[in-house]
Amino acid sequence: MKQLSQLVSSIPASVTLAVNDKAKALQAAGQDVIALAGGDPDFATPQHVVDAAFRAIQNGATHYPAPMKGIRPLLEAIAHKMSQDNHIHVNPQTDIVVTPGGKWALYLALAAVLNPGEEVLYLEPVWVSYPPMITLAGGVPVPVSLSSDDNFRVTADQIRAKLTPKTKAIMVNSPCNPTGRVLTQAEIDAIVKVAIEADLYVIADEIYEKLVYDGRQHISLAAQPGMAGRTLTANGMSKAYAMTGWRLGWLAGPTPILKIVTRMNSQTVSSAANFTMHAAVAALTGPQDFIVEMRESYRARRDFMVKALNEIEGIECRDIEGAFYLFPRFPHSQKNSLELADALLEKAQIAGTPGIGFGSSGEGHVRFSIATAMSELERAVERLAKIADQL
Repeated sequence: MKQLSQLVSSIPASVTLAVNDKAKALQAAGQDVIALAGGDPDFATPQHVVDAAFRAIQNGATHYPAPMKGIRPLLEAIAHKMSQDNHIHVNPQTDIVVTPGGKWALYLALAAVLNPGEEVLYLEPVWVSYPPMITLAGGVPVPVSLSSDDNFRVTADQIRAKLTPKTKAIMVNSPCNPTGRVLTQAEIDAIVKVAIEADLYVIADEIYEKLVYDGRQHISLAAQPGMAGRTLTANGMSKAYAMTGWRLGWLAGPTPILKIVTRMNSQTVSSAANFTMHAAVAALTGPQDFIVEMRESYRARRDFMVKALNEIEGIECRDIEGAFYLFPRFPHSQKNSLELADALLEKAQIAGTPGIGFGSSGEGHVRFSIATAMSELERAVERLAKIADQL
């Protein structure tokens, strides 16, 4: 048999999905595992969104959508939402492509701007899929490592230090998975300054934008002066509307780039599901109070978990500003993050994601999701307190 793809074979499996799958397998085998490794909200999709999907199916939305890149009501709803919420102004007919999930939107952005061998910067700790996606799109992933001691703050000098003649783009995720950071205006300004100086494209991942705490504001990069023509914004329904299984995202940006994106989307996945698009219209244009309730629930869980973890000797946990992950570290442990995650699963039956999965600057940390019931978080803390001295 001839050799299979060396490129695809070199791509590691997703650490978060692997740990989550392992936890589910153990649960299915009868073990009482507390799964804190995934990123799936434990809330049901709002009923009016579900109802809209059923109505769409009953009305015949089971064929290809028209246009394939997104039905007109959804393109218009996304454009309106971006204008109102993000101060980003795009033409719904030319500047948006609806995708089967936010991850595909990010890959389309990379594929549209990269030529083989060009470099893409990303802020580390980073969501596990960024580096593999850059590689699959023909690029070279380059980390901008941020320090836990400085709460993963971003500066222009840190970004400039990684620039080369081959640097083409930078990927930015705020609120951040896994650190829970929300970029400040000063940090946004630093990214903007370097992007304009070095003529970089910016791929802004805003999937957690609605989950921001304590009066902070999410700041969109594409809305900053001089950035509309070089920024691609990826977003979707998964996190804010508890619609992970619906697989509905979008990419928005400059018309010339979106023209290429539309072409690639049509030659690969063709489109997102038709009836899912109708559900997304209902989500974006309907009542938004569900988001507030969900965010407040996450905030309460955060408050409980951060306090409880910091009361356990040997664990340090910073407060988070957004998203629904905690990223505690174990400063006195002799174990690396892989060993820590294994020990947590073995000794306490708690599934967390090892920090090294998010890059070298995540070493010493374990990511816990708080997108699960408070009762499960309380049980997790009790178990951690009992075995902390063994870590």
